[in-house]
Amino acid sequence: MTTLQWRPKVNALTKPQSYRPQVVPRGTSGYEKMAADISAANPNYNAELLRSVAPLIMDWIQQELINGWQVTLEDAFTFHPSMTGKMARPDDPLPNANELLQVNVYAARSFVKAVRQAAKLERLPMNEKLPQVTSTEDTKLKLADVLNPNGLLHLTGSNLYFEEDDPNCGCVIAGTESGETKQSTFGTISNSQILLVPDIPAQAHPWNNEYSLSLTTHYTEHGTPRTGIYRRRLRSPLTVSNMGHPNPPETGILSSNGASPLVSVKGGTVSADERLRVQTIFDAVEDCLLFNLIDMKEDGATGPEASVTANGDCTLQGFSGSAVSSLEISVNDYAALKTLIRNSYAGRLVDILDVRTA
Repeated sequence: MTTLQWRPKVNALTKPQSYRPQVVPRGTSGYEKMAADISAANPNYNAELLRSVAPLIMDWIQQELINGWQVTLEDAFTFHPSMTGKMARPDDPLPNANELLQVNVYAARSFVKAVRQAAKLERLPMNEKLPQVTSTEDTKLKLADVLNPNGLLHLTGSNLYFEEDDPNCGCVIAGTESGETKQSTFGTISNSQILLVPDIPAQAHPWNNEYSLSLTTHYTEHGTPRTGIYRRRLRSPLTVSNMGHPNPPETGILSSNGASPLVSVKGGTVSADERLRVQTIFDAVEDCLLFNLIDMKEDGATGPEASVTANGDCTLQGFSGSAVSSLEISVNDYAALKTLIRNSYAGRLVDILDVRTA
């Protein structure tokens, strides 16, 4: 069992200054993890079924609240609607405010008691003010964590502002295999967002398209520069060429900083040039990797999934309307790929492919 982490935080409402404990979540769990964990602990319950039922329960609770009911899940939670507002007289109409109607959720005493008894607390050191990048998006492709040489990179977060002419501050994009470049062309620099034209450093091999991003700021005149590192990796598009030839060159994809690619494109059936994406997802229930081709929009068209459990060749079928009927890929290091996806990409790794017939 892991610990419940906390750190001391300044309590700004007290004088003299005091501190209060603040819980630091390890992350956010959702339907996917809930279904996988319950299924792993209770093999008779299918994870896919659990995943499909959980949102239905939430929809039912929501509908009960809409219909005026309070929902009490014994020994767990109570949900009930409430209202906030002010009226001068009891016969006044309700205030016309968007936030008038609220939903309150309370944990049962027995639920809280069980958490208190089982949780083990772990103290973390106080954190100092650091630049924190919480998301990145290519503004042209509208995709997260993509380094597009023909687009703009939009960073959002907190404490991001720095003086552009301060030699000790700035934004650095570094390849995980080699090369790093301090960015020099900015459109916006503020505490909450930065817009820049990405200058992407070259790496040793074409398949080394994985990058890290860091930001260094200087908050006071005599203060120490402080650096924040974006927790996710960024990836640049890859070119798959000569798909119209009988023996096209192999193209490394879905890889990291290694001297050889974890996956390679070996051929395919392609009628015209097209930009699309290839993804692989770690299926914790079946303990396999699921590969498929997808279009350039999240929740867009997808090709059928191919399940892979070892090194070897695999055919990925295209999706409706795609000029790419199929791609032939080879998984060169299944174990390393699975480890990469689980440890660095939260279970899903995606590459943009510029598939060309010449």
